Amino acid sequence: MIASEILADAFFNEGKYVQAFPAFGVERRGAPVVAFTRVSDEEVRERCQIYEPDHLIVLDAVLIDTVNITEGLKKGGWIVINTNRPVENGELMGNYHIATVDANQIALRHNLGSRAAPIVNTAIIGAFSGATKLVSLDAVKQAIDGFVPLKKEENMQAAEDAFNAVKIIS
Repeated sequence: MIASEILADAFFNEGKYVQAFPAFGVERRGAPVVAFTRVSDEEVRERCQIYEPDHLIVLDAVLIDTVNITEGLKKGGWIVINTNRPVENGELMGNYHIATVDANQIALRHNLGSRAAPIVNTAIIGAFSGATKLVSLDAVKQAIDGFVPLKKEENMQAAEDAFNAVKIIS
């Protein structure tokens, strides 16, 4: 949820119209949280869930094997995955641009969260910026500066490290 708000703010910093919001399943507790960021060159008037996203950010690679993450995802879209393992899901290859980053390690290196629960929001947005080039690292850092209340420098460095460490798979 926080990552989508930082991403929206970064795009806003570059003059885009944005909207960011979470969507919770009926389970609410313990279920995967889905957050959406709508970005446009024109004013955003639509206020509904996004059923056909252009791109996807996966904060927990376990979801790749447990949830149909590509449902509705447009062919050729980016999937940026927080993982330290190779992505071997054949369905993803060839249909989408895949990028990976070990956002957990980057977050831990900057004392963001704990070993049990690293806080990867800023790192994964830095990786998204580095992989897709849709939003600049400067805009991401500006969003972090304006949005993140604590450890601003650590979060900005985590974003920059992830920007530089992201691996393009396909």
